[in-house]
Amino acid sequence: MKVMIASDIHGSAYYCNKMIEVFKEEKAEKLLLLGDILYHGPRNDLPKDYEPKRVIEMLNNISEEILCVRGNCEAEVDQMVLNFPVLAEYCILYLGHRMMFITHGHKLNPENLPPLKKGDILLNGHTHVPKCKGYGQCGQIDYIYMNPGSVSIPKENSTHSYMILEDNTFTWKDFDGNAFMEYNIK
Repeated sequence: MKVMIASDIHGSAYYCNKMIEVFKEEKAEKLLLLGDILYHGPRNDLPKDYEPKRVIEMLNNISEEILCVRGNCEAEVDQMVLNFPVLAEYCILYLGHRMMFITHGHKLNPENLPPLKKGDILLNGHTHVPKCKGYGQCGQIDYIYMNPGSVSIPKENSTHSYMILEDNTFTWKDFDGNAFMEYNIK
């Protein structure tokens, strides 16, 4: 199964549209959203073409393809307008025997870990910075932390980005389709 992973749209109709175009071009079967879909929050500048109502319409048109976890900018009222679940604090997917713990990252993150076993993956959004880092001691990797970066408001000189998961390989890409990072879990 091919999955596109994206985070932090923050109500940008412009970047939501680009994300959906890329989702279709990639021919992914599911779009996994890591939260902060409609609102920009008080710490962020307004993203390009900030139009949450248009974002609602665009995402509702592909709601059957979307999996989503709740970000720190989601509220119960968002569930009233979106046709896919947006209020789950986390979800768990398995890649073989390896667990992928998926959450936005404002509560559970490398500084406040969920229960993970050796080799598991913690997948977060929230920081707006693409990452792939192994954490552990004495040269042993206990878990892998991944972040796709932000669709609309990248930080720390990163680019507008997303990830593709296919055949046990995670690939980070910009919206021109250029891969800039890759990790194979085998």
